[in-house]
Amino acid sequence: MNIIIVGCGRVGRSIAEQLTMEGHSITVIDTNPAELDKIYDTENIMAIEGNGATLPVLREAGVQNCDLVIAVTATDELNLYTCLLAKNSGVNSTIARVRNPQYISDVNVVKDDLKLSLAINPEFTCASEIARLVKYVGIKSIRSFAGGRVDLIKIEVKEKSPLADKKIADIGSLLKGGVRFAFVERYGELHIPSGDFVLRVGDQVSFVAPAQAASKLLKSLGVISTKARYVMILGGSKIAFYLAKILRETGLNVKIFEHNPERCEELSEDLPGVMIINGDAMDEDLLISEGINHADAVVCLMDTDEENLLASLYAKQVNPDAKVITELGNLKFQSVIDQLPLDSVIRPKQLTGQYIIRYVRGMQNTIGNNVETMYKIAGERAEALEFRVREKNAVTGVPLAKLNLKNDLQIICIIRGGKIITPGGNDTIEKGDGVIVLTKQKGLTDLKSILK
Repeated sequence: MNIIIVGCGRVGRSIAEQLTMEGHSITVIDTNPAELDKIYDTENIMAIEGNGATLPVLREAGVQNCDLVIAVTATDELNLYTCLLAKNSGVNSTIARVRNPQYISDVNVVKDDLKLSLAINPEFTCASEIARLVKYVGIKSIRSFAGGRVDLIKIEVKEKSPLADKKIADIGSLLKGGVRFAFVERYGELHIPSGDFVLRVGDQVSFVAPAQAASKLLKSLGVISTKARYVMILGGSKIAFYLAKILRETGLNVKIFEHNPERCEELSEDLPGVMIINGDAMDEDLLISEGINHADAVVCLMDTDEENLLASLYAKQVNPDAKVITELGNLKFQSVIDQLPLDSVIRPKQLTGQYIIRYVRGMQNTIGNNVETMYKIAGERAEALEFRVREKNAVTGVPLAKLNLKNDLQIICIIRGGKIITPGGNDTIEKGDGVIVLTKQKGLTDLKSILK
C-alpha cells in the first residue's frame, strides 16, 4: 500500500518504520529538516520537507495515488485538517492523532463530518493498558481480545511458584475454565511449548484465559493476592493525566509527582481527588517521605528513558512487593532491557504502531476473514491475532487436526456465539467465529494465510 505520514516526530518515525517492515511504501512529510534527516537512509521511506496540511505538498507526496494518510503532528487541529484535505483529494482512509482530552468525545461525534476513518490517542491507549496492569499487580503484561472477553496474560515463574520445574502436561489441574498456555520466553528464546516442556524459574510464561477466569487463576498461581490501593505516578504527562483519571474513577488513591508548578496547577484543576506533589520525582528523600515504600504500584512516566529506568530500579529496591511500570520511548536495546529487573515495560510508540498496523491489515482484506485485533509480542518476535470469519473457505468446517498449518503457529482460542472454546483437534472453525492465532509468522492478513 502507498501510505503518507504527516509528522516525523518520534511517533511518526516509529509508525513509518513499523509499516515499512510490513512491506508498505511510505512517504513522510515534516516541516523540520532535522527530523527528516533521521530517516533519509531508511529503505523504502521517502522524505519530503514541507507543510503536510497544504494541497501542493500532499500532491508532491502523491496523495492522488495514496491508499492511506496518517497525520501525527504535535497539533490536533492540524492533524484533523490534514485528513480532511486528504479525503477531499480522493484518499479513502485517513487516521488522525488527537491528544487533547477536550477533543476526544467531540471527534467521535463529528467523525463522519470530518471524513475521518480513525482517531487515535496514544496517551489514552497507553494509560488504559497501564491501568489494567495496576489491577493485576503480579503480571508482566496483558492483552485483550474479543471485546475484552479473552485475555493473553504474561507472568514470570518465581521460585515458589506451583509452575516451577513442572511439565506443561502435569499442571492441567491448575488450568481450568478454558485456560491454555501460549508460549514461553527463556533467555531470549521464544518457545511454543509441548506437553513435555518443563517450566523453569525465570521463565516468562504467557497463557490465554477468559477474562472472568483470569483473577481466580492468577490467585491460584500465587501471582496476585491483594488489589492495589495506593498508586504513585512519577511525572505529570498526558499519559499520567489519563491514568490518574482512570484509577481515581475505580476508587484508588493516586499521587502524581511533577516538577513544573504550572503543570501541577493544571493537573490539580482537572483531577479532583488526586494528590499533586510539586517536586522532583528523582528526589529519594521526597519519595520516601511520600510513602514509596508502602505503595502498591509505582508508574514511571517522566520525560526521559534514563529517568524512568533509574526510578523504576530504585522503586523496586525500596519496595520489592510493589508493581513497578516503566515507560520507555526508545525501541532499541531490547536485549539489554530484558536483562533488567523490571516488572512491566510500556512503549507508547510501539502501541500506536500496532494499533495502526492492525487497521492497515484490515484495509488489505475488508471483504474476507480479516484481522480484528493484533498484538506484537515477545519483543516483536511473535504476533497474536484475532480473525473474524466472515465467509466459508478452506479453513472452515475442517477438524483442526487435519488443517495443514504453517510452522510455529497455533490456534489458541475460538469464540462462537459469545462462548469461549479452548480448541482440540476435533474442533472446527465456522462462519461467524472469532479465532485467536499465535504465530512467529509475520504479516498475516487473512485467516486462510495460516495454512501452508
